[in-house]
Amino acid sequence: MDILYLLVPLAVVLAGIAIVAFILSVKSGQYDDLEGPGHRILMDDDDPMIPDYQAEKKNLRKRKG
Repeated sequence: MDILYLLVPLAVVLAGIAIVAFILSVKSGQYDDLEGPGHRILMDDDDPMIPDYQAEKKNLRKRKG
């Protein structure tokens, strides 16, 4: 039973630290744009998404001729 005198205040202090950390992260803008980084990873390619068949034909003509 004596351990509760230690565990209850310790739990309150840890909860307070977690709340302060959450408030600081919200104020610093950590949760402003949740979808942007995910879309940037997917669209990071330099190549166009739709192949350019006319450019491929021109390259084949240059190689042959």
